[in-house]
Amino acid sequence: MPTAHNSAQKGDFAKTVLMPGDPKRAKFIAEHYLENARLVNDVRGIGGYTGTYKGIPVSVMASGMGMPSIGIYSYELYHFYDVENIIRVGSAGCIQPYVALKDIVIGMGAGTTSRFVHQYDLNGDYSAICSFDLLEACMKQVDTLGLREKTHVGNILSSDAFYGETPDMVKKWSAMGVLAIEMEAAALYMNAAAAGKNALCICTVSDHLLNGENLSSEERERGFDEMIRLALETAVRI
Repeated sequence: MPTAHNSAQKGDFAKTVLMPGDPKRAKFIAEHYLENARLVNDVRGIGGYTGTYKGIPVSVMASGMGMPSIGIYSYELYHFYDVENIIRVGSAGCIQPYVALKDIVIGMGAGTTSRFVHQYDLNGDYSAICSFDLLEACMKQVDTLGLREKTHVGNILSSDAFYGETPDMVKKWSAMGVLAIEMEAAALYMNAAAAGKNALCICTVSDHLLNGENLSSEERERGFDEMIRLALETAVRI
């Protein structure tokens, strides 16, 4: 049934949902990659669409920005709409010299500066990691699509502050081998773990925090074709 944030009905979402942050990117994916896509949610301008890709039902829905926002939407998809898999398709700022602008970063694990995990009242530190089955399926498609040379897999950092990266902070996280910084994956991974569901974060590098390079807003909205196709090819094989 509809929730406070989602007007869709039970069964409106496919078992696998691609989740970009930007509602415009969600609409772009639905219109340019899915067949017979229909709008199933538009509450608060957060578009959710369901169509097919290569004949298999797939949904795409925006998450908004930050862990509180993706925390709400992914929770509702997992718990109220029987969604099994969420693949975040987003942008990230890389913090390793060998990672280039427009490269693809896959978050095997997600460290965080957030207190999102405190809701679970765990007596210790929790490691937010992706679902192995999704990661394995994704890596097979990395090879199939010829993306191995530009794809990097490892730890990412989910930060609460977009403008909070100081040179010292970047240096310290980089020294620990963290590939890039984004704002949602850790919360998504925790929600998936708590629900017994699956999650994976695939990001295109939109900003290089070491050399100052960045993509324009239009490139961020429309220039992520390889990442989107990788996510879709993964979605229809799980």
